[in-house]
Amino acid sequence: MNRIRTKLKKNDKVKVIAGKDKGKEGTIISFVREKNRVIVEGVNIVKKHVKASATTKGGIVEKEAPIHISNVMLVCPHCNKPTRVGIRFLESGEKVRYCKKCGETI
Repeated sequence: MNRIRTKLKKNDKVKVIAGKDKGKEGTIISFVREKNRVIVEGVNIVKKHVKASATTKGGIVEKEAPIHISNVMLVCPHCNKPTRVGIRFLESGEKVRYCKKCGETI
């Protein structure tokens, strides 16, 4: 399976653009790189039945499930809109991400 090169990073604020949670916003908690998925805080909540162990109590636990990377879009911290991400190089040679809508660096 091909891995998608992503311009998203952990703790980025994203908006869900497709699926049952379309329109919800949250921050990226983690990546599942092998499957091109991200786990977003408060999005795609599923109920998991957990068996009791010596350290944890059993029961039904709600947790976030992974969502495909193509179904989320970065929210620009400057213009507060979902946007595509571009990459540009500064004069110092540093590689930075920028918002394609307002042009500000992220």
